[in-house]
Amino acid sequence: MRHAITVLATAVLLSACQTAPPPVGRAPSPVERTPPGTPAALLLAASIDAYKALVAQQIMAANDAYTFSGRLPPMLPAIVVLDLSVGPDGELKSVRVHRSRDSEASAAALAAVRRVHAFFPPAGHLMRRHARTFDFSETFLFNDQYRFQLRTLSGPQ
Repeated sequence: MRHAITVLATAVLLSACQTAPPPVGRAPSPVERTPPGTPAALLLAASIDAYKALVAQQIMAANDAYTFSGRLPPMLPAIVVLDLSVGPDGELKSVRVHRSRDSEASAAALAAVRRVHAFFPPAGHLMRRHARTFDFSETFLFNDQYRFQLRTLSGPQ
């Protein structure tokens, strides 16, 4: 009896260590199938969240000297929410501060978006019918050195 319990416990522990099989019937999104290093202007995001992730990656890549990585600090000295409007071809049409209490952080966030010299990914397929722009927001999370992470890409605080 004791041997059977040991065998059963071992089997349960080993089965818990196995990785889950990939989901059946789910095809990878265009973003997941695209090789690393593909220009963002060539990518079509499958969803709004995927599109925001592509834009956030572009902003981060254009601002390497102004960003920080790793865990977010427990208290964020500044948080800035920007509203972005992108045309169907990915051209940035407008960017404005939606919410902020810190003018220096607001200026840094606006400058970070404007440092992206290339078009963002095409957004026409995500736009509402008869819309001229695709509108969304991005949140900039600043540390005490005024370096930022983007909420779309950051982990939990």
